[in-house]
Amino acid sequence: MSQDERFQTEALEQLKELLRIPSISALPEHKPDIQRAADFVEVALKRAGMTETRQITRGGGNPLVYGAWTGAPGKPTMLLYGHYDVQPPDPLDEWKSPPFEPEQRGDDLFGRGTSDDKGQVWILVKAVERLMHLDGSLPVNVKFLIEGEEESGGESIEAYVAENPPELSCDAVVICDTEMFAAGLPTLTTGLRGLVYGEIAVEGARQDLHSGSYGGAAPNVLMAIAEILTALKHRDGRVLIPRFYERVKAPAEAELAAWRSLPFDEDEYRKKEVGSTALTGEPGYSVLERVWARPTFEVHGIRGGFVGDGAKTVIPARATVKISTRLVPDQRPDEIVALIQEAVAAACPKGVKAEFKLLSAAPASVVDVSSPFISKACEALDEVFGSKTVFMRCGGSIPIAGSFREHLGVPSVLMGFGLPDDNLHSPNEKFHLPNFYRGIESVMKYLELLGR
Repeated sequence: MSQDERFQTEALEQLKELLRIPSISALPEHKPDIQRAADFVEVALKRAGMTETRQITRGGGNPLVYGAWTGAPGKPTMLLYGHYDVQPPDPLDEWKSPPFEPEQRGDDLFGRGTSDDKGQVWILVKAVERLMHLDGSLPVNVKFLIEGEEESGGESIEAYVAENPPELSCDAVVICDTEMFAAGLPTLTTGLRGLVYGEIAVEGARQDLHSGSYGGAAPNVLMAIAEILTALKHRDGRVLIPRFYERVKAPAEAELAAWRSLPFDEDEYRKKEVGSTALTGEPGYSVLERVWARPTFEVHGIRGGFVGDGAKTVIPARATVKISTRLVPDQRPDEIVALIQEAVAAACPKGVKAEFKLLSAAPASVVDVSSPFISKACEALDEVFGSKTVFMRCGGSIPIAGSFREHLGVPSVLMGFGLPDDNLHSPNEKFHLPNFYRGIESVMKYLELLGR
């Protein structure tokens, strides 16, 4: 076995160890697993040659793992970001293999966190370790900041970045938490949608009531939620919240033209990625425009009433619906929160009280493609993949990218190696292992180019 083969085998086995830790940040019972994952990452940063490593905990938040090597005076300093926490694996019965027992099938590694984001964090860690092992030093200065709350709000890192710009001072941030447009097509993400996530709590009667005795007279909070939701979003996909689209900034025609040139088949997307009989969304826009450059309103779950087996004729007194809006430039999260609150109050039917409570928010962000840090990333990807790098936006949100821009004044290079069919946040999440290995090579090449 060659040295490169041994390195790849070691990198994969270590990744599997990390994947076996169920570091689910949304569930309090997994707090010990969060700590195990943070410890695992810190040990890995020490092994990669970081001369300074530590865990940073704020209040009851999950640990941030920090590492630094600054032995390249006069060279750029790169901040490498990722997260070790993962989404819950539900529904478990839809997984073909246990979510926290990584299983390789062909060229794909299956398990929760393989692509989002443990596999991609491991690309950053192993790229730095490999460079350090080969040369005894790094071509640039490196700082790591790996968090454990990305999937549940990210409050700790937001506060830490805002309060510690001198410690995190850098020239650019590298984030491996996005995807390539297609297999074999190196991709840089140039824009991320923002997010407002919260819940609408509805209260009706003093207590749950018998529908035979009170049906027809007592307010039903689940019906109230249905009425509120249909007042906020039209069935054709348009958001009905007054002034919601007021600040929306459309992409430039050159960017739209670039998107039209991408190898995108709408019917294949519907069948292979969505798996539905039809696509929905705001009329008048292409699929890529709708998922990359238009704001949205989505419902994620409704809690209330009786949902067990059998029958219980109850009129529920309280219910909650979780909702989110994805935002685009130049929408402002604080303004959108206020608009949602006003719209919910206006749509609330008689006999109930309804209130929107904010859980998390972040603005959209767009990267300047003329930045030298972007051009060097393209050069590295072009060389490793043997294909011209393309630009795309991402429909999802990475809130910390906006914070890095605001508080550190630096761009984020969104160099991701996932694929559109990686089943993020869904059963049977996977990571394409050729992308894992070429991702390590790409980050190594990128840091070398920046150091010249």
